[in-house]
Amino acid sequence: MFSKIVFSTLFFFSAIGFAQKSKAINTVLLKGTPVRTYSKLPDVHKPAPKFTLTDVNMNDQSLDAYKGRYVILNIFPSVDTGVCSASVHHFNEEAGNLPNTVVLCISKDLPFAQKRFCGAEGINNVVMLSDFRSDFGWNYGVEMIESSMKGLLSRAVVVIDPSGNIIYEEQVPDISQEPNYEAAIAAVKN
Repeated sequence: MFSKIVFSTLFFFSAIGFAQKSKAINTVLLKGTPVRTYSKLPDVHKPAPKFTLTDVNMNDQSLDAYKGRYVILNIFPSVDTGVCSASVHHFNEEAGNLPNTVVLCISKDLPFAQKRFCGAEGINNVVMLSDFRSDFGWNYGVEMIESSMKGLLSRAVVVIDPSGNIIYEEQVPDISQEPNYEAAIAAVKN
């Protein structure tokens, strides 16, 4: 009996290890220094992976809540950095001009910090969501798995069409750079 339990346990952990290694690890840069992420972004023309994140009022928000609209995922490490703040401001300005579109700004920041930031900066056209208690970073392949940024999300943009399929994705090559806003907006307008 004991040997069956040991064998089963070893088999289980081996299967988990194989599953994790079978995902294609991706590399981005942090001011020119390579940093690995868990995987690559989901493929274009495929259904967007489902997720549930936490909003600034500590409520769960799922991707399903936005079905029937274009969804722009603005993914970044922390709203308290200059480039991340700039991306939220840029998408906040653009979001008001995009019909049937919602911009979800996603980071590992706690909802309290996101709420403080939005109040102080006058951000009201985007939805701030926290990945502090979900597996979004793993499912979308953007969680950094090494460096001082380990555990945070890399900078990326994903655009999802009203039927729930990914129509555009950009893994920003160096997280110290801003994303290609024009390409993301163009994906919604086409």
